[in-house]
Amino acid sequence: MTLALPASMPVPVSRLPAVGTTIFTVMSALAQETGAVNLGQGFPDFDGDPRLMQAVKDALDAGHNQYPPMAGVALLREAIAAKIETLYGQRYDAGSEITVTAGATQAILTTVLALVHPGDEVIVLEPCYDSYEPSITLAGARTVHVPLTPGTFRPDFERLAAAITPRTRALIVNTPHNPSGTVWTEAEMRTLAELLRPTPIILIADEVYEHMVYDGAAHQSVARYPELAARSVLISSFGKTYHVTGWKVAFAAAPAALSAEFRKVHQFNVFTVNTPMQYALAAYMADAAPYLGLAAFYQRKRDLFRAGLTQTGLRLLPCEGTYFQCVDYSGLPAAVATLPEADFCRWLTREVGVAAIPLSAFYRDGFNQQVARLCFAKRDETLQLALGRLQQHLPG
Repeated sequence: MTLALPASMPVPVSRLPAVGTTIFTVMSALAQETGAVNLGQGFPDFDGDPRLMQAVKDALDAGHNQYPPMAGVALLREAIAAKIETLYGQRYDAGSEITVTAGATQAILTTVLALVHPGDEVIVLEPCYDSYEPSITLAGARTVHVPLTPGTFRPDFERLAAAITPRTRALIVNTPHNPSGTVWTEAEMRTLAELLRPTPIILIADEVYEHMVYDGAAHQSVARYPELAARSVLISSFGKTYHVTGWKVAFAAAPAALSAEFRKVHQFNVFTVNTPMQYALAAYMADAAPYLGLAAFYQRKRDLFRAGLTQTGLRLLPCEGTYFQCVDYSGLPAAVATLPEADFCRWLTREVGVAAIPLSAFYRDGFNQQVARLCFAKRDETLQLALGRLQQHLPG
């Protein structure tokens, strides 16, 4: 029997017409096709702590398999609130100010949909994570792009101040910063507080790499600054912290009035997050050592990776935090050094056998600086394999 087609077929009208397949998907597929070492997409190639895996099994065996509360398991929210207070001094109420989310990307989208309205403006600092602008577009608002200082990726407060208008509803700040690895300083956070003080602007603080800050520096969370915390939605990620990115569990911490609006959208977006993982995370958080030791864990990998890269023709940019290392390839032979970043990363994947991400992918207009981003959240043997290929094909 042939299915009769309607006289007039529906034609989708995209709400995100400029969005296609992400560069992360493209480069990961190319890495798989060519057998390249994938240092592009930001996820570990090693497992999380066996104790955390056992905690999940224990939660399953204990029967934690039905819906948890919409805002998250109380034990986990209490553990989150206690951790933030211990590390940063800000006490969030676990009942009304902490919400467990299905990953940080969901938390970002939910924040924007809950608090930003059609016709509003939201400032993002470029280069930036690729979910920011689509979230703003879906809310019917306009994205205002303010570049971080090229080369150093530090905030330019004069340009930021100039971008603020009566329509500015929110500002998204990411520290430690993906893709550059820059970490905001106390002085910069205080300047930000001063800039926002006379405004009603909401600060969306993407802090998913909060425990990856190196060389003895401290993460400058908005929770350290009461006047920033009072206007902020703080977002962080268990997936990044505990090497379980596939779990897609994160949280948002915000004053009660902001959290109430956040939860109105959250309950009709995902409603809640898988139960056994929440109980497992709550139990695992009783030991602070795993997140307190994360900086030393990744700094060793960073230092190993950077030492190997010095034996290539790539120039290292500073890496103060995250698990990303940016490299400038403009000093390579001209045939390669003049390639646009996306073409260079494809060449690197096919010809050298190492996949990277072009920094231009984090800019609206594809701004090229001859810089690529590499991920060092990998086993030592993976890093050594990649370094061997880079040293062979891109000698210093």
